Amino acid sequence: MPESRTRKSADEKQKVKKQQVAKAKKVKAPSSRRWVPPTFITVGLLGVAWLIVYYVAGDAVPLMSDLGNWNILIGMGGMAAAFGLATLWR
Repeated sequence: MPESRTRKSADEKQKVKKQQVAKAKKVKAPSSRRWVPPTFITVGLLGVAWLIVYYVAGDAVPLMSDLGNWNILIGMGGMAAAFGLATLWR
């Protein structure tokens, strides 16, 4: 049974696609990410420490008393940044 034109063109398209995929250069991820665990632990602990200092001695620290409730955003932002860094860990 003869093949239809659409079937031939579909086969050709698949061959071209396979060739393009084979030719495409793959970007290799960095093999070593040893810097990630110490970095995300440090950033997370800084965020927690910022919140603890704000709640315990916020009025006594001049910069923290000027920032007011923005201190909560800074502490939570540090913890969120640590979580974002943790997703880079392999």
